[in-house]
Amino acid sequence: MQGQITATYRKLTTRPIPPLVLEFAVPSIVSMLISSLYNLADTFFVGRIDTQSTAAVGIVMSYMAVIQAVSFFFGHGAGNYISRALGARKTDRAAEMAATGFFLSVFLTSGMALLGYFFFERMLYFLGSTPTILPYAKSYGLYILIGTPFISGALVLTNQMRLQGHAMESMLGVLSGAVLNIALDPVLIFRCGMGVAGAGVATAFSQAVSMCVMLSLTGRRGGIRIAWRHFHPSRRAWHEIVAGGLPSLARQGCMSLSIIFLNNFVSHYGDSAVAAFTVVSRVMMVVFAILLGFGQGFQPICGFNYGAGRYSRVRQALGFCMAVGTLYCIVCSVLGWRFAPDIIRLFREGDAAVTEIGSQVLRYQCVTFSFIGIVVLTNMYLQNIRATASAVLIAMGRHGICFFPPLFVGAFFFGLKGIMLAQPVADLLALALAVPLCVHALRKMNRLQETASNPADDIAPDVLPDAGPFYQD
Repeated sequence: MQGQITATYRKLTTRPIPPLVLEFAVPSIVSMLISSLYNLADTFFVGRIDTQSTAAVGIVMSYMAVIQAVSFFFGHGAGNYISRALGARKTDRAAEMAATGFFLSVFLTSGMALLGYFFFERMLYFLGSTPTILPYAKSYGLYILIGTPFISGALVLTNQMRLQGHAMESMLGVLSGAVLNIALDPVLIFRCGMGVAGAGVATAFSQAVSMCVMLSLTGRRGGIRIAWRHFHPSRRAWHEIVAGGLPSLARQGCMSLSIIFLNNFVSHYGDSAVAAFTVVSRVMMVVFAILLGFGQGFQPICGFNYGAGRYSRVRQALGFCMAVGTLYCIVCSVLGWRFAPDIIRLFREGDAAVTEIGSQVLRYQCVTFSFIGIVVLTNMYLQNIRATASAVLIAMGRHGICFFPPLFVGAFFFGLKGIMLAQPVADLLALALAVPLCVHALRKMNRLQETASNPADDIAPDVLPDAGPFYQD
């Protein structure tokens, strides 16, 4: 196993950056894209039932966003530590963190699901449900509650495996669940007559399968195997999980709050408006997933090379990913603007109000989506190098501190139109926040390289570099 870890280490710290990024990005993109298809498949098939069912999926998505926030906190918090630990060749610590992050997430989210069950209706109303949407939200949400620990476990594992440089194994685990989910949706919804509840069963069961597959794949090709004997929830482990995962918790937590507030504001304009925003959210989730997947191809390279003290490679990888990511965002913005009505009709053809509202929302978001690649990659870079405060600030930007003021002001003064414009305004504010923080971090890393004892340019490709800085030893 040590030899396999050394081979991965050598590859990440010596091979040319562009092909290396693409090697890790492709399976990450596929994994993120497939993950987003879980929810997109539910929206597509449920949209064939009625508007209330479509809206119900959007309401329960708020709860799933909370679970994702907790899972990403543990997945990224443990995963970033694992990446740096392997870069510094501290395998035992990596194994302890992998088990600790996984089991803590499963235990905590199971408790959250149990609490949600006892306050089910109150929770759904808080998430933005209307009386007409509530029966459908309960039918769908019950099975999501049951599947909560599996959803959380799968998310933690896919992030840990990816940050170890094993994106292919992560992709296989996600793919197994996604294929099953897409196959079960029409069978359970229509053939078995379960309606929107069938979509909930399909999602919960497929996530359970996905988690089990990924558990069986941990430890392959020199990866870190999840084992109960390595579970040590010490103060040091908590400290590192918080330091590495707080930006993800802030980002996903703000996202869940933004969905909750958005649903509550939009519900005043009818079920069709809730359904329209739900469809746009799911479509943008798919587009955003590809960008995140590409950025995740950068993260293990960043973590390993920063841990090894090879700062010039970190800079090169960040520049390459920002250029490619921005080009992708521009292309998506143009296509989204051009085909907005067709995209919305694909999910809810029978409701003209959904198409009209959804088309406007999608086009407004396409106006500023071109800049999001810079924001996302800056956040990933800062998180990987453990610049926690800056990473948390950016993570809270797009769906938090930059989003809520435009949402509240827009809703109060301009009604539904103001709600539609809140996200584009937030994107511009998030860009203004990210750029100076990224420049500051790069300058700080340049100073580290000037004082490093093993500058990257002095290392021959066939020589294993000395371990670089490692945290909280």
